Amino acid sequence: MLNSLPLKQLSASLEGTLLYDELHKTIYSTDASVYKFRPIAVALPKTVGDITKLIHFANANKISLTPRTAGTSLAGQTVGSGIIVDVSKYFTKIVSFDANKKTVTVQPGVIRDELNLFLKPHGLFFGPNTSTSNRCMIGGMVGNNSSGTTSIRYGVTRDKIVEIKALLSDGTSVVFKELSSEEFIEKTKGDSLESKIYKTIYEELSNEATQKEIIKEFPKPEIHRRNTGYAVDLLLQSELFSGTEKTINLGKLLCGSEGTLAFTTEITLKADDLPPTNNVMVVAHFHTIQESLEAVMIAMKHHLYTCEMMDDTILNCTKTNREQAKNSFFIQGDPKAVIMLEVASHSMEDAESQANALIADLELHNFGYALPKIYGLDIDKINELRKAGLGLLGSIVGDDKAADSIEDTAVELSDLPDYIAEFAAMMKKYGQEAIYYAHAGAGELHLRPVLNLKKKEDLKLFRTIATEVAVLVKKYRGSLSGEHGDGIVRGEFLPFMIGETNYELLKRIKAAFDPNTILNEGKIVNTPKMDENLRMESGRVEPEIQTIQDFSDSMGILRAAEKCNGSGDCRKLPSAGGTLCPSYRATRNEKDTTRARANALREYLTNSDKDNKFDYEELYQVFELCVSCKACASECPSNVDVAALKAEFLYQYQKANGFSLRNKIFAFNARLNNLGSITPRITNYMVNLPFVKKRMGIAPQRQVPLLAPKTFRKWYENKADEPKTDSFPNGKVYLFCDEFTNFYDVSVGIDAFELLTKLGYEVEIVDHEESGRAFLSKGFLQEAKAIANSNVSIFSDLISEDFPLIGIEPSAILTFRDEYLRLADDKESAQKLSKNVFTIEEFFKKEITSGKIHSGQFSDVQKEIKIHGHCHQKSLSSVEATFAMLNLPQNSSVTIYNSGCCGMAGSFGYEKEHYDISMQMGEDTLFPKVRATSETTAIAAAGTSCRHQIFDGTKREALHPVTILRSCLS
Repeated sequence: MLNSLPLKQLSASLEGTLLYDELHKTIYSTDASVYKFRPIAVALPKTVGDITKLIHFANANKISLTPRTAGTSLAGQTVGSGIIVDVSKYFTKIVSFDANKKTVTVQPGVIRDELNLFLKPHGLFFGPNTSTSNRCMIGGMVGNNSSGTTSIRYGVTRDKIVEIKALLSDGTSVVFKELSSEEFIEKTKGDSLESKIYKTIYEELSNEATQKEIIKEFPKPEIHRRNTGYAVDLLLQSELFSGTEKTINLGKLLCGSEGTLAFTTEITLKADDLPPTNNVMVVAHFHTIQESLEAVMIAMKHHLYTCEMMDDTILNCTKTNREQAKNSFFIQGDPKAVIMLEVASHSMEDAESQANALIADLELHNFGYALPKIYGLDIDKINELRKAGLGLLGSIVGDDKAADSIEDTAVELSDLPDYIAEFAAMMKKYGQEAIYYAHAGAGELHLRPVLNLKKKEDLKLFRTIATEVAVLVKKYRGSLSGEHGDGIVRGEFLPFMIGETNYELLKRIKAAFDPNTILNEGKIVNTPKMDENLRMESGRVEPEIQTIQDFSDSMGILRAAEKCNGSGDCRKLPSAGGTLCPSYRATRNEKDTTRARANALREYLTNSDKDNKFDYEELYQVFELCVSCKACASECPSNVDVAALKAEFLYQYQKANGFSLRNKIFAFNARLNNLGSITPRITNYMVNLPFVKKRMGIAPQRQVPLLAPKTFRKWYENKADEPKTDSFPNGKVYLFCDEFTNFYDVSVGIDAFELLTKLGYEVEIVDHEESGRAFLSKGFLQEAKAIANSNVSIFSDLISEDFPLIGIEPSAILTFRDEYLRLADDKESAQKLSKNVFTIEEFFKKEITSGKIHSGQFSDVQKEIKIHGHCHQKSLSSVEATFAMLNLPQNSSVTIYNSGCCGMAGSFGYEKEHYDISMQMGEDTLFPKVRATSETTAIAAAGTSCRHQIFDGTKREALHPVTILRSCLS
């Protein structure tokens, strides 16, 4: 192990960053696989020169460099005990583009979907389409030779390689590109490392016996998705080695080599013409897995663009995922499996004709009990559901998880039904109900047994199943890895899969490229055992961790953190839509992802020897920039609710280290405002004095929100004393007087009250507690729990389907549907109450549907409105309810901004150390959209924080939707 001195010297020499603190070594010790290796450091190089220095450092100190982009590898390719070299932050440039040649050159950190946004205006796209396409990077796709859903039409990454610029293991820069036989032989001359590489390959593959051994033992060439070992079988296609191709390109050898042969710095790719835009998807429903696979043989006779399968385990996981539950609308009955079959054409008539022919063919062969056709945006929803498949498996509650020991096998399409039949028999032998999904049309299914790797007997089964599946795949001359690579999980089986002779050949090729073994040691060749170095310790006694919140829905807080399987959905950028994850989008640092927070918490809770397992500064660092937006609770397919984890952490950490004065002021804000509202003018003057803001740690650029001259509750009490002149044909509703509306946004409360009253509802406000949102955000969970218990007690006998509770501020009212369920002692009452609690927008949508509220009650004045949704609204409710509400006036033109988090997040944006990051979050998507909005267009924002942030960032005034709608009353 290196001491810190050479690392400090290395750090000082880099333009980028070298991190070797405990937190970064912890969060980079895992990826999306089951493995864990603690690195000695993490490098974020800014330049090729930085990578060169890292290579020289590795040679001098006999350590390995592990290249990493998004860290979504499933076989353990991006973990290692040396230095992790993360190029995802700085190597993100599209270097050049040639429209005539249809080629594009990129750095390895360019995201696949971002590349396609660049190519789209030119009528082109990069075809390989992984389920992680909104965050996976081209460098990783090259490392794994990724394929994805479109390979049956557009091939795999290797097919698109034109040229790879890379650094060899001695630091020299080389370019691997298409060469003639003569040019290749010329490259063998000389003493450089590059020459030695070419010479080794030429001498090795020229041997006739070697060629025969490769042809005999490697997977069938008909299997296009084959990633077993290095692609030496592909090189045999060259006339140099008894093949017919006139040229040869070692860049294709690097593709799939998992960073073990050279360090890629630039990649030139061949782009394809954009696919046709008229699509029809047929979703075939089946009663058995076997029937679905037999149907694939018929379906693939048609001109399909995708042929993807999901089994019932994944479909059932959608029921507990807020985002993906909406995307499972297409399911009919209770299928064991569905296959998504997509056809496309330049005319809708032809696409429809193709779909009908496909259906007729399946019906002729009695395949599928339901064959619905899907169109337009609904196809995108189903594709999103399919992409979420891996993450959804992480939401399985408990220690039994879908283990990725065998999840990447590929066989020739004609062999697939027989192969799966034998596989299913094997699973039955071991009492397994395996999970099946993915690329049926390409002969590759992701197969996962459900195992508890914390149990020694299941760990043994992990190896046993992997070994028997390797034997089965070999029987069919298949590929043990179709697209996810060998890495650690499959590397051990390579000698068996390709034969010892061929395996020794791979080792010699590795040695030629990397004589000192500094490039991603232990991947593909000389890998460690597949059942060692796991992130879960087999046979351990699970720590008992007491929490204030109830995490029984996940079997405790540790298992709630363990739901994160590393799929990296939290690394998607704004172009992918959604909100997840605001802090990562602002910093582009792995530390600020949902994944890092869950992994760090898991690690410290598991391995801490402290009585208070939360008492670590590293945990404070990883949670610091989490704004508790709740996006992870819905957009993360594994349902990792980091906001809940953070609230618990803050409580436990501050219990050991004390609650700061500022946190107390923010947490007890409502109670302090009760005093301040006695003399609101004096209070407003005092709290905005520079020295007061400085003392409280508030950013000088911010104005502390001003208390209203009279509280909303006081206004209501005065109103209640007046004689009632309105009739209430629509019955009575209860309005929640939240602490934000009560003290600051009184006019919004009045608008809500009067709007409901005018529409025929009797509005009553009872004496109740604040929501507790401020206590939750600052980790004052004892106080929040008391409030939850009190409010549940107050409202449980009042609220029903006929007498709902309505809230104006999303973050406040939605505590009844979220945090109160974890905090309240009376779980039954809390659950019952939560079903009849609504945001005011949800209530309006419900009443519009029932006909109690209609457009005739509003004016027909033309009005254009843009909606920014509050984060909690988007996660726990729906912005579509706001859309429906504001569309009531006949001449309203309403659209929803595709905007992420505003960045204010309650007190977060007011805190001086978070001001800049808060504004960066706003600049991410929201501020530019607001600035581009016409001055005559109304901006609707339900959240009080959002409205303040919009004003601070753009000087535009945003209004609560009820204020806008009240102004439209006839």
